[in-house]
Amino acid sequence: MSTTRETTWRAGRFWWDSAAPAGAQYPLRAIIFDLDALTDIECDGHRVAYNAAFAEHHLDFQWSVTRYRQLLALPDERQRIAAELRKRCVVEDADVLTAMLVDEIYHTKTMLFDELIRERDLAPRPGLLDLLSEAFAAGVHMAVVSNGQRGWVEPVVRQVAGDGLVEVVITAEDGYKPMPDAEVFRAALWELGISAVHALAITGSAVGLRAATAAALPAVVITGEGTPDLPAAAAVRPDYAGDKPLWVADCRNLHSRWWATHKLTAA
Repeated sequence: MSTTRETTWRAGRFWWDSAAPAGAQYPLRAIIFDLDALTDIECDGHRVAYNAAFAEHHLDFQWSVTRYRQLLALPDERQRIAAELRKRCVVEDADVLTAMLVDEIYHTKTMLFDELIRERDLAPRPGLLDLLSEAFAAGVHMAVVSNGQRGWVEPVVRQVAGDGLVEVVITAEDGYKPMPDAEVFRAALWELGISAVHALAITGSAVGLRAATAAALPAVVITGEGTPDLPAAAAVRPDYAGDKPLWVADCRNLHSRWWATHKLTAA
C-alpha cells in the first residue's frame, strides 16, 4: 500500500465519501470476516496455548472454554492473565513482580501458540463452507482480518476456507492498530475498493464487534455457543448452520435492515 493511499484511508477520505441520495439502497458487495468467525481460534488455539504456558510456569490451573470466553471481554491479553492471577490469589496487586510474571506467561504462550497453530487441525465453524461457496458464486467479495501474525494467519485461512475464495487478508502485523480499533476493517474495505455501506462484517467476539462497529460496518457475531445479548450486532448466532443456516440472502437482509436504521453519515 502506497504512503498516499494509506494516508488517504487513515484520514477517512475515500472516493465514495460523497453523500448518497436519501433512501438509496446499498447492495451487499462484500463480507469481511474476523478470523475467529472462520474457526474458533480463541478457544481452540489461544486458550490451549495459554493452558500449556500456565503448566510451563508451574501454575496449577487451566482455563475452561467458559472462563476463557468471559475473559475475552478484556481486549488485551495481558489484562486477561493479570485478572486470572488476581482471581487465583497468585498475585495481590498490580506491581512490578506481577507485571514481570504476566509478561513471562504471555511470551511463553506466544512461543507455544506459534508452534501449536501450525500443527493443530482447526475445523471451520459449522455451516461456514456453505456460506463461503455461495458467496463466491454470487460474486460477493470476501476478506479476513486478524490481530495475529501473517505467517500463521494465512495458513489458517487456507486450512479452514480453502484456496481462492478469500481475496484479501489484513493483519495487525501489516502496520495497523489491532482490534478493537477499526483500522484492520477499514484497510480491508480499502483493499477491496468497497465502501462500508456495501459490506457486512462477521466476527467471533465482542472485541471484533466493537472494531466493526467503529468502522461503520453492520456485524453478525458468531459466538460458538449460546446467543449473548449484544445489542450493537445485526445478529448473534452460535454458528452458520442449525435449523436456519446463514445464507447470502440472509446476509443481504441483515445488511439492508441495519442500514435502514442507521444514518449514512455513520459510514
